[in-house]
Amino acid sequence: MKRVFCLLTSASALALAATQAHGQARPASSVQTRPAAVPHVAAPRKGTVLRAAHPPPASTEEISVFGGGSTRQMTSVSARMIEQLAPGTTVLKALNRLPGVNFQSADPFGAYEYSISLYVRGFSAAQLGFTLDDIPLGDQTYPSWNGLAQNRAVISENVGRANVSQGAGALGVAATSALGGAIQIYTADPSNRMGGTLQQTFGSNDTFRTFARFNSGRLNRSGTKFALSYAHTTLDKWKGAGGNIADQVNFKLVQPIRNESKASLFFDWDQSQQADYQDLSLDDISALGQRWDNYFPDYAAAYNAALGIYTHGETRASDPKDAAYYAGNTIRRDFLSGLTFDLRLTDRLRSKTTFYGSGESGESSWWNPYVMSPNGAPMIQRSTNPSNERFGFLSSGEYTLGRNTIEGGVWYEHNTFTQLRYYYNAPLLTPGIQVDPFVWPTGAFAEPWGYRFNTNTFQFHLQDTFRVTPNITLQAGFRSLYSRTSDQILANDPLYTGLPSLPSGSMTAADAFLPQFSGRWRFLPQHELFFDISKNMRTFPPSGFSSTPASPWSVATQGQFDQLKKTLHPESDWVYEAGYRFTSPYFVGLLSAYRVDFSNRQQALTYGNFAFSTSILTNVGSVQTNGVEASGTLTPFRHIPWLRMLSLYNSISYNRSLLRNDYTQMGVQYPVRGKNIPNMPQLMYKGSLSYSYRGFSADLDVNYLGHRYLDYMNQARVPGYWLTSLGASYRFGSIGPLDNLTLQFNVYNLTNIKYIATMGEDGNPSQGDYQALMPGAPRQFFGTVRMDF
Repeated sequence: MKRVFCLLTSASALALAATQAHGQARPASSVQTRPAAVPHVAAPRKGTVLRAAHPPPASTEEISVFGGGSTRQMTSVSARMIEQLAPGTTVLKALNRLPGVNFQSADPFGAYEYSISLYVRGFSAAQLGFTLDDIPLGDQTYPSWNGLAQNRAVISENVGRANVSQGAGALGVAATSALGGAIQIYTADPSNRMGGTLQQTFGSNDTFRTFARFNSGRLNRSGTKFALSYAHTTLDKWKGAGGNIADQVNFKLVQPIRNESKASLFFDWDQSQQADYQDLSLDDISALGQRWDNYFPDYAAAYNAALGIYTHGETRASDPKDAAYYAGNTIRRDFLSGLTFDLRLTDRLRSKTTFYGSGESGESSWWNPYVMSPNGAPMIQRSTNPSNERFGFLSSGEYTLGRNTIEGGVWYEHNTFTQLRYYYNAPLLTPGIQVDPFVWPTGAFAEPWGYRFNTNTFQFHLQDTFRVTPNITLQAGFRSLYSRTSDQILANDPLYTGLPSLPSGSMTAADAFLPQFSGRWRFLPQHELFFDISKNMRTFPPSGFSSTPASPWSVATQGQFDQLKKTLHPESDWVYEAGYRFTSPYFVGLLSAYRVDFSNRQQALTYGNFAFSTSILTNVGSVQTNGVEASGTLTPFRHIPWLRMLSLYNSISYNRSLLRNDYTQMGVQYPVRGKNIPNMPQLMYKGSLSYSYRGFSADLDVNYLGHRYLDYMNQARVPGYWLTSLGASYRFGSIGPLDNLTLQFNVYNLTNIKYIATMGEDGNPSQGDYQALMPGAPRQFFGTVRMDF
């Protein structure tokens, strides 16, 4: 990890020093073909302090539908939309307004990483591509094996925009999991003028969040500038005890180079501590209520429950011990760094190259009341320690020749993922004992298993964008993807695994031709048709023995692994999409229909209770998805000064994802053909009413989510719900040395409904109930004071 960091830091220092002699220049454009986006957010005034959050509200429209060049369905979420949420909220939650997107978390911010769930058109986050300033962030699984969680990769206030491709991502997206689209996040550049921002948030559950950003301004004639940001967050859980503590630093340096070129360096450091919410089943919720949680800090109650002495009504549940856990926690420390050269070599040729590296170490533990400690305590502390180190580069070039724009590039990454399992003695119960579950444990009495996985990934892509006429554009290309993962067994204790040796071997996922073909026809000045056809593939995720995410290495025996190596194929799909876009000053609309033919869908099928759950990687066969989406933003009063900033956004989506094959698990055949995939609703509605006038702005969001199935047999389900949230702010303007003094107020879950948020965080059962549910937070209030200088 240190070698990667030093290499990037040294290279960036030499490169940036070399560019100083080239003189002042304008910012460079992206190397990829840029669609002409609908101008929803006006450019900031010259001389204002540019920040990721809270520019003067030039428009109430925050969701831009890409047109005039985009041959796929793409949507851009602006910083204005992100800032409407309570500060510190993950950027992924801002995407929840988009049609076909379902984001869930146990807390209002999405701060509790284990509870984050994101589905787009039936694809989970593990089947989407994620990048930050083109740097791959991996598939966002928990724990992360090939990247970094988005909320730990960048401070939300530093995000300039997020582009969402809900059908198929661009060929050049650096991802091994982009089956159902891509989410590309871009950070805001430093300001040209020296200044900064201070922001303080207070709220429910003792929320306390501080954000500070300093912009250097232009340091010399060549335009060198940087921004340094820091965020500190503490927030308690809305039920039970414990909470989230996080510190994060972002640094970005931009060096303009003449001829519309630039070099930029981004660095992120983060450390966080998160207390677990307890996983619940439908039975737990019915018997014990949604506010049932871990015992912490009552160690005596947890100790006695492990002995079968229940004092909190646990016997109302069908399995009292499975509702009796002391605590769980997650600790993470990580960094991410990237150096990018975006160069205009000639009037027709551009190139963009990024070198990056990241490292992560962590520990996740919980108290298991089913296993006795060697010291005589009736439970143990079980810990899993994941870490990963990766480095890579991506380079692309774009050449314009007549009506053709030819673009191609390569991506290489080496990743080392280590996963270790430890068992620790639980302390004996003594009068007045207090056990802190959030201290990194030491002195394990057993190391049941340990793995190290090494993965090398290579991708090549090539495409041509052909402007047939000024109103017709066709795009065709392909990518080749190769990924090979090998493992090394670091530990195996047969006393706990029951195996003399653990499954071991290498797996390769490769496809030399993954094509994509798309087109756009602007048949009238405000009307546009588009289509897209693409083939995609996801590589095999690695994971240790009987752990998550389910992978070929998490099976029970070497024979099972060898059989999978012969018969298991990577997940792949064909995506077909067609749509219509309308753009006018008063209304922007989108209508699209899509179909997905999914092959070799691999799911973590779970059985047993939470303490002894086993997730088995199962090929559930093919899945067929059909869906339709419609969205529109109406701004009807642009000609009336005090109403021109009033806008109404609505979207509705219908998705039907059906299993096409029965499967067999543990010798039992499950007739799931024609059943809906779990966790994803069929029907969703999103509505937002926004208004701004002078310094005042307000937003009212309403979401409807239809029922969702918990199991593959569709016997257990959670009901649909309506969720309403409100945000309002007032900008006072300049007061003395302070600029843009602003007060903001947010209410989450305005009507205080009870609902189930996350589902399937620990996998889904084939049939019936399972402890894989997390209720959503009740009504929450947050207030923020912000000022520039």
